[in-house]
Amino acid sequence: MSRAVVFAYHNVGVRCLKTLLARGVDVALVVTHEDNPNENIWFGSVAQVCREYDIPYITPDDPNTPEVEQQVAALNADFLFSFYYRNMLKAPLLESVKRGAFNMHGSLLPKYRGRVPVNWAIIKGETEAGATLHVMNVKPDNGPLVAQQAVPILPDDTAEEVFVKVTVVAEQCLYDVLPSLLDGTAVFKPQDLSQGAYFGGRKAEDGRIDWQQSATQVHNLVRAVTRPYPGAFTDTPHGRLILWRTRVAAASGSQGPLALFAADGKLFARAADGSVLRVLDAELAGQTLTVDTLASLPGQMLQLV
Repeated sequence: MSRAVVFAYHNVGVRCLKTLLARGVDVALVVTHEDNPNENIWFGSVAQVCREYDIPYITPDDPNTPEVEQQVAALNADFLFSFYYRNMLKAPLLESVKRGAFNMHGSLLPKYRGRVPVNWAIIKGETEAGATLHVMNVKPDNGPLVAQQAVPILPDDTAEEVFVKVTVVAEQCLYDVLPSLLDGTAVFKPQDLSQGAYFGGRKAEDGRIDWQQSATQVHNLVRAVTRPYPGAFTDTPHGRLILWRTRVAAASGSQGPLALFAADGKLFARAADGSVLRVLDAELAGQTLTVDTLASLPGQMLQLV
């Protein structure tokens, strides 16, 4: 039986850890994170899976310490797996196992290497996302590919919806390739790094809307950072406007100011180039925005900047 040490977090961590167990891998230790009380924890718990399956686990703030390195090395494991673990793993950990270290990344590598790849793919208007199992080395997300599977990004999919799809194919990808990985017959394919780039993490302020962009670009931002994320927003004289759900309207090139307005009992937002968004769910100053709310404002519209 092959033995593994697993670094895991989030839904992909939960599903991939269970996949290893289903394939008969001896998981000797799991390294995961303590949940941050200041973060919206909308995803599954790797620690809970460990408790249910009686798997030893630890939650160090920094895994790259002599204590953790020694603990992992002492297990004499065959494999190290990383499934949405948030910290970079340095050489002593990667080299402490006999048969290699592997990471499951939520993009179609070499595209969208780095942080929050699903959110970035939506922001950039991609029509596909996916999951990739690859060899780990000291540089993030650039080792040879082991397995990869794509999912579609539909025009109105949110980041959470796409992440659900990515979680499913991450599980499938790992399940399919594990037999060949365990018996040593898996084929590794070097990445062509020129075909992709690194992307950094995102913070709440990155959800600020640039109304000089087109309605499609604004829509992509909205769906990339909508719930359970902080949301796409703009500040107005009447308070912060958060757009939670939008759709690109059929009308384009319409005349009028850059503003949020009502027509035919529906809410719309006009971008600088005249393209228009249908606004399906929004808040203004912490309250649900409705056509009646907008009608109470001077000029019955909300200027956008």
